[in-house]
Formats: sequence, structure tokens, C-alpha cells
Amino acid sequence: MLVTLILGGLTATPPLAMDMYLPALPEVTQALHAPAATVQLTLTACLAGMALGQLVVGPMSDRWGRRRPLLVGLAVYVVATVLCALAPTVDLLVAFRLAQGLAGAAGIVIARAVARDLYDGVAMARFFSTLMLISGLAPIVAPVIGGQILRVTDWRGVFVVLTVVGVLLTAVVWAKLPETLAPADRHGGGVGEALGSMRRLLADRAFTGYMLAGGFAFAALFAYVAASPFVVQEIYGASPQTFSLLFGLNSIGLLIVGQINGKVLVGRVSLDLALGLGLAVVTLASVVLLLMASGVFGEVGLVPVAAALFVLMSAMGITMPNTQTLALLRTKHAAGSASALLGTTSFLIGAIASPLVGIAGEDTAVPMAVVQLASAVVALACFLGMCRPWNRPTSTKGGGF
Repeated sequence: MLVTLILGGLTATPPLAMDMYLPALPEVTQALHAPAATVQLTLTACLAGMALGQLVVGPMSDRWGRRRPLLVGLAVYVVATVLCALAPTVDLLVAFRLAQGLAGAAGIVIARAVARDLYDGVAMARFFSTLMLISGLAPIVAPVIGGQILRVTDWRGVFVVLTVVGVLLTAVVWAKLPETLAPADRHGGGVGEALGSMRRLLADRAFTGYMLAGGFAFAALFAYVAASPFVVQEIYGASPQTFSLLFGLNSIGLLIVGQINGKVLVGRVSLDLALGLGLAVVTLASVVLLLMASGVFGEVGLVPVAAALFVLMSAMGITMPNTQTLALLRTKHAAGSASALLGTTSFLIGAIASPLVGIAGEDTAVPMAVVQLASAVVALACFLGMCRPWNRPTSTKGGGF
């Protein structure tokens, strides 16, 4: 149970680093005299850093074990977060956020690799759903905490709190997380072997299909993460506290559906069928959002838009754990490299999607809805076209429809 809590804390690094900061985005634009699109690059930089960092840390953990790369990454993450709190310009803030993401990648990729070391099959699917329950608390409480911090201090105080959290997590990992990769299972090769492992993984069409489906689904989610502070606060006039509460409500929906996936669906229906259902709901919610944002239903208020966003976010409780499980089920060895590919793809695609949501300014939600719909359609196409679940025998361990 303690290991599960620690892994949940490690996978909470991205929502903590990004979501606690979201209510402060409008304030940062004023404090650093920067346009909204530039400030959104602080999110993009952090996300890109987390993507690229996983490509390095994942193979390192296959070679040297899980603990050492994880502890080094956490230590650098703490230093980078301190520098974010002290950044005098938006350009330096973008650079420090990139460093923060590069270091924070260690927690994300190694948490998944440790889970693959410990679990297999249906047990792994259920564990990922449990992990989502723990790590999913972060996006619920992070924006709420961020909103409350802004009541007593400025945006720099958010990074001070993130620094304290990073120090505490590093201490717990040092004291309580054991090594899960036996020396006999480690890879002795260098960069060449790591690249070879990744090449073999990418040659597996189904693995690549799950990887891309998960990545584009994450892009739909991150379009919401990047655009919602401006959509909810600037377009619909909500306060930072109201935005934080709505964001937390959406995260609760994701958690509830994630637990339904792990405790009800897994073991009763195939993982592919559950994943297909989740992607279909994300696509439908994106269509409704685009119709509302483009004025097809006339003038709509915050409530209908918030309801559609709630459905979209909740469906991620099915898509996220099942894409990861179905992909990792296809590899036992080189779990670090497989985890790195999954994480890097998701974060890179999300980083590309992030600036697109602000391309038409701060006065319309249409770009957010367009990015979400395009991402959902591509995710569904990758799943159906590359994974072809109907070609595999039905199985609770990930077989077809």
C-alpha cells in the first residue's frame, strides 16, 4: 500500500506542476507584462520537458535500476521549481519551466515502470485505476490550493508550495521506495541498445496504435487544461476560485469513472471495448463543445459548457488507464523504454496542442473545441486502424471486441 501511495505521488507531479499554477495564468500575464499566448508557453515548456526527459530517464532506469535516476530527477526538480519562483521575466520562466519538466519526467516514467515490474494482466489494469484514484487527487486539490494561495500572495507563492511538496516527496522516496528491478533484469547496453529497444517497440503496430491513441486523447485533455483558465475566467467571467472548483469537479468525474473502469469493467469486458467506449464519449463531448462555442445553439452560459467539459474529462478515466495497460501488456522487458515512449508521445502531442488553443485570442472558445475534436478523432482512428481489436480473441487481459 505504501508503494502505491508513493507511485501515486510521483504520477501526481504533472498535475501539481501545472494545475496549481493554472488560476495564476491571468495574473502572470499582467505581472510579467506578457501576452496570454506567451504565458501559455510556460505550460508548453513544462510539458515538452516532461516529454523529452522521459526518453532519457526511461532507458536509464532499465540500465541502472529505478531508484537512482528517480532520486536525481527529483532533486533537480526541486532546484528548478525554486528558480521558477524567482524568475524575473517570462522568458526565464519559460526556460525554468522547461528544466522543471525535464527533471519531473523521472517521477512519471519510473512510476509506470515500477508498476510494470510489480503487476501483469488484469492486476495491472486495476492497479493503474487505483493509481489514478491516488494521483487524481492532485488535479482536484491543486487548482483549489492555487486559488487560495492567490488570496494571500502572488503567483510566485505557488512555486514556493510546489518546492515544499517536491522536497517532501524526495525524502519519502529516499526512505521508503525499494528497488523493483533486479540486477539480472537490467540492460547493460548503452544508447544503442536503448534505441534498439524503442525501435522494436515502435515496430509493433498495436503498441504504436495504443501509444498514439493515448497521446491524442491526452492532447484533448491538455487543450482543456491550457485554455480553460481563459475560457472560464475571461470569457464567462468566473473568479479564480470558481474556476478552481469547476476544475476540481471535473477531476472528481475522472476519478469516479476511473474507479468504475477498475472495479466494474476490468475483468468483465475486454479492455479494448472499454477503451473504444471512452474514446467515443470524448469525441461526442468535443462535438457538442464545438457546436456551443461556434454559436449553433445561440448564446450559452457557463453551465452548459462546464457540463460538456465534465463529460469529456470524466471519459478520460477510461481512456488513460486502458491505453497505458494495453500498451504495456505488450512488453515485459524494457518497461522503462516502453513507459518513456508512452509518456513522451502524450506530452509532446499535448505540448503541440497547447499553443493552438490561444491562436484566435482570448475571446472565443472555438480553438479549444476544434483542437479537442481533432485530437479525439485522430485518437479513435489510431485505435481502430492500428490496434484492430476485432482481430484478436476477446480477453479481459486486453483482447478485442
